[in-house]
Amino acid sequence: MTLLDTATQIVAQTTDLSALAKLGGAIGAGIATIGAGIGIGNIGKAAMESIARQPEASGAIRTNMILTAAFVEGVALLSVVVCLLAVLMS
Repeated sequence: MTLLDTATQIVAQTTDLSALAKLGGAIGAGIATIGAGIGIGNIGKAAMESIARQPEASGAIRTNMILTAAFVEGVALLSVVVCLLAVLMS
């Protein structure tokens, strides 16, 4: 029996949908956090490669890297808040 079959049986047997909402919120928060971590890592990698290629532009590259990382972190925080609301409001 695969994981998908097991999950389908559990969903079919569940009459309390708030439990599924809590599960979905928890999984969504985890995915948002992992995605933000990967995205910020890629931003840092690209910025370091750019600075290595063009050291005289390091100030502008660093500023853009910090701003972009902050935007990614803001979106991740918003998605975690939405997921927590799904968990707490159900």
